[in-house]
Amino acid sequence: MLSALSALAAPPLLAQTTAPAPAVAPAAVDFTDAEVRKVDKDKGRLTLKHGEIKNLDMPPMTMVFGVKDKAMLDPLKAGDKIRFRAENQSGKYTVVEIAPAP
Repeated sequence: MLSALSALAAPPLLAQTTAPAPAVAPAAVDFTDAEVRKVDKDKGRLTLKHGEIKNLDMPPMTMVFGVKDKAMLDPLKAGDKIRFRAENQSGKYTVVEIAPAP
């Protein structure tokens, strides 16, 4: 009888082995497809025809962005298909990461 009572007092085995759910990586959500329209290396700006930018609540359009680092512009030319991540930095939309489109 004592063993039956101790079994009732023990927490369920499932509760002891359940691991926390992994966090979803937000960076995958933040990337947006775009086509490079113009590269201005001197001013550190990039004109993109882009899809919806969800993290900025921005619809698809063509617009000019600043870039975090002018060196990001070196491999780019008009017509390139890219994926990018942008942020609002002190009121300016800035490209913070660029990757070639798959």
